[in-house]
Parts: sequence; structure tokens; C-alpha cells
Amino acid sequence: MKELRTSVVPGMTHWASPNFFAFFPCTNSAAAIAGNLIASAMNTAGFTWQASPAATEMEVLALDWLAQLLRLPTTFMNRTSTGRGTGGGVILGTTSEAMLVTLVAAHDAALHRSGSVGVSHLPRLAVYAADQTHSTFFKACRLAGFDPANIRSIPTGPETNYGLNPSKLLEVMQADADAGLVPTYVCATVGTTSSNAVDLVGAIADVAAMFNAWVHVDAAYAGSACICPEFRHHLDGVEHVDSISMSPHKWLLTCLDCTCLYVRDAHRLSDSLETNPEYLKNDATESGEVTDLKDMQVGVGRRFRGLKLWMVMHTYGTTKLQEHIRSDVAMAKMFEYFVRADNRFEVVVPRNFALVCFRIKRSGAMTEEDADEANRVLMENLNKTGRAYLAHTVVGDKFVLRFAVGSSLQEERHVTSAWDLIKKTTSGIMD
Repeated sequence: MKELRTSVVPGMTHWASPNFFAFFPCTNSAAAIAGNLIASAMNTAGFTWQASPAATEMEVLALDWLAQLLRLPTTFMNRTSTGRGTGGGVILGTTSEAMLVTLVAAHDAALHRSGSVGVSHLPRLAVYAADQTHSTFFKACRLAGFDPANIRSIPTGPETNYGLNPSKLLEVMQADADAGLVPTYVCATVGTTSSNAVDLVGAIADVAAMFNAWVHVDAAYAGSACICPEFRHHLDGVEHVDSISMSPHKWLLTCLDCTCLYVRDAHRLSDSLETNPEYLKNDATESGEVTDLKDMQVGVGRRFRGLKLWMVMHTYGTTKLQEHIRSDVAMAKMFEYFVRADNRFEVVVPRNFALVCFRIKRSGAMTEEDADEANRVLMENLNKTGRAYLAHTVVGDKFVLRFAVGSSLQEERHVTSAWDLIKKTTSGIMD
């Protein structure tokens, strides 16, 4: 412990600090930490139901609880009032894994529809996402075997607040179909990393349905907010998509790593990912009444992630989790008010959820390049103080600072203190 304190801690970036406003939050809680500790002590590898029945059943239960909070259709649940459903879920490590496994299932389905023998038609498959979609999507496409020439990154702009325009999507997909390609997969995002843009889930699903393409919704960050009724409309149309993932480790007090993937037809996923060696065969699996989670992920072995999610939901309950989300949004609104009240700054895109994208605005004889440089220097000087940590992005060719509220211990005083530091540091740059 002495070596940890002297050699490791000083070199860490403290994501749990209430002065951490960069990227998106990685929240935790006593319940989640306890769940992690207990799961580590048990050290179970619940790849099949038989390998640890309670581990699978608890994961299934926690996933269904969360699905109910999100008001997902019963088609995405493992258990329904009439028994086992056709859909289901699995807890993975990250959104990247959720994208990868659904991409594999989608390309298998598209090859089957095309009458392909093996992977002979693989070079014809095309995938689609907005240019604001997380970069891991494009990485996952390459890992899943899609030709980089057929990975479409569709430009967005301020007219849709940088969300994917369904009309543009239709235009691109139709052009590909006319050229002999097979539109295979569309990724919609609820809460993009750069600016928290929200794609229109229902409209995108309607377009994709014209081509029998798989639709995945990446709600890694903002999906947590949808447990609050006032944000649930962002998932309208989800009943028409094939899969959706969200990460409680970002904003729902469940420490890394915990990404919940739901699929409308679990067999489409397991048929692509199933492994069935002799040494894993057992009566429970053969009965068809249980879920073997190894068949819904890349690997075989897996951690007991369901325990910490179950403990968080059981400990805090719906009301406390909703209060946590609403408190962060209220603090972000407060910061947004501070920014708008200072004529040296501008809010670059409308605030969604608890992220404010702002910058020193161009004024007087400044060029846009001068403004970009001023914002770059502001961020560097802020971060050098060690009193606040911000990250940046580029939106509409502008260098923009991102202020993400949501660290588990943040209070209004931390937001106010960060704003005071931003004002003081800006004065030092501009004077």
C-alpha cells in the first residue's frame, strides 16, 4: 500500500474526483464497489448456466429490471409474464463489444439472405452511421470483416443539431442498393460523444426496414437518463430496432465495466456466436430453457458483472437513481446559464442531458483560427492547475470545450468553482 500511495496514485488521473469534467463520467458507488469485491472473491466464470446458475439468473434479472426502468418493449426482455421471451440481454465490458457482436450477427443474416456460400458475398455488405458516431463503431466494423470501402460515415450539420438525417441515410442506402451492395447495419446514437447529439431512432429504423438492415442503438451514455420519463422520448421507436446497448458504468453508479446489450431476437445473436464443444455440453443447455451467456459475447469466460448492477438497483431503487440523473442535469443547466451570461463565451450546440459544449467566441479582430487557439490554450491552462479537468472536441470545424457533469461526488460547489477558474484563466489569456 505504501508503494501504491507513493508510486501509483500520483500518476493517476482521478476519474472519481468531483473536479473531473472530461469525456463522460465513470460513476461508481458503495453498492457497485461492494458488488465488484464480492464477485471478485467468488471468482466465478459463468459462461454457461450450469457453470454458475445464480450468476446467470441474477444477470438476467438485473437486465430485465433495467429494461423495465427504460420502458423497453417486452421483446427485449429475457423473461416475460408468459415465460421466456424471444429477446434477451447480456452484460458486456464495453459498447465496442456490443457493436462487434451485433455486427457479426447482422452480416451473417445478410449473407444468408443473399444466398451466399460461406463469405463470398462479404465484400458487398455495407454499414452506416453518422460522422458523429463513436470511433469504436468503425473499428468494430473492420474487426467484423466489413470492407472499409463499404463503411459509410454520413455527414451531419447544425440543421439537425449534428444528428443523423434520415433522408440522407435513405439516399446513401438506396445508392448502395442500386450499385449492387447489400445495406446490412445501421448504428443510431442517443447521446454522441462529441456533442450529445441524438439520432431519430424511429425514423432511422423505418429507413433501415426498407432494406432489411439491422439497426443498433448506441445509448452508452444517455441511455441512463431515459429511466426518467422526461427523457424517455429519445428512445421512441426502439420497438422497431434489433438491438440497443447502454452503459450503467457511465452514468448509473455502476463502476467499470458494465455495458448492457439487449437484442430483440436472441437467437440471431447466439446462432452467430455459439460454441458447443463436448466438454461444455450439459442437460440444462440441451433443455433450451436456460441462457448460456457465452453465446452472446466474443469470448467464453466472463466476470460476474450482474451482481454489481443488481446491487446498485436493489440499493438505490428507481427514485434515487432518477434523482441522481436529474441532479446532474440541473448542475449542467446551471453551468450553461453561467456561460450564456458571460459575453466572452458561446454555447456551440444546444445542451443535451448533462454535457455543455462551449468556447471562447470570436470577437473583435480575432479570426476563427485565433479563437481555436485561445480555446486550446484555455483548456491546457485549466488542466495544468490540477483543480479541474476538461476535454475538447471539434464541432462544425470549431475547437470546442466539453464540460461533462456527472462524477459521483460532484455538487454545485464544484461546478461553481470550476466556472470561477474558467473565468479567471480566460481573463489571463484575453488581457
